Amino acid sequence: MRFTSEQHFDDGVLERRFTLGEVPGILWTPPTTTPAPLILMGHPGGLDRMYPRLVTRARHSAAAGHACATVELPGAGDRPALATVDQARTDLRRALAAGEPVTDDVVDRLVLPLVDRAVPEWQATLDALLALPGIGGPVGFSGGVIAIATRLAAVDPRIAAAVLFAGSYVPRSTFEEARKVTIPLLVLLQWDDEGNDRQMALDLFDAFGSQEKTLHANTGGHTGVPRFEGDDAGRFFARHLE
Repeated sequence: MRFTSEQHFDDGVLERRFTLGEVPGILWTPPTTTPAPLILMGHPGGLDRMYPRLVTRARHSAAAGHACATVELPGAGDRPALATVDQARTDLRRALAAGEPVTDDVVDRLVLPLVDRAVPEWQATLDALLALPGIGGPVGFSGGVIAIATRLAAVDPRIAAAVLFAGSYVPRSTFEEARKVTIPLLVLLQWDDEGNDRQMALDLFDAFGSQEKTLHANTGGHTGVPRFEGDDAGRFFARHLE
């Protein structure tokens, strides 16, 4: 891990950009003298485009004493494009515009290459972050592509709790992985998300093997998650990471 820049905010939060191999990322740490629990923040890709929302989430979490980190998705931002994923995304949009069903083949081509690449990158990032002074466990995961978060939670025991954003199309194999997830979950679903499959989101929630899992469904489109859900997510992580 190589840090490339840093800045201090007026609330004492330290932001550091880094690269891990060829993967860019950002780490936010609160002003504390004790090791801070860590939240990995997922997003749909385009780190610079998502930055305003990510830094707001990170500073909100830092106020509760939690460190946050994020990395760029494979094929997004300045990372090399993934031609198969780009074609699948085009096929998905074409099907939605035409009112046609989205086939399993399109979903697999769109999502599985991202999951296969992103999960090992998240694990390598976690290895590097937990070796830093001021960062400790346990670790939470928040947001992002739900299929990536599901596999990471299924295969990495360091993930202790997760807040997931439902609604994305997911491969059928993700349902099998969801049954292996047993950590506490808070799942957020936008009921009127026009570009995603509500029933698939409900079926995936049902598939998770967690004994403690909560679904918050709100009216509104994809970007209309109410602000108070951030407060609920903070209380969720306070219960499970502290």
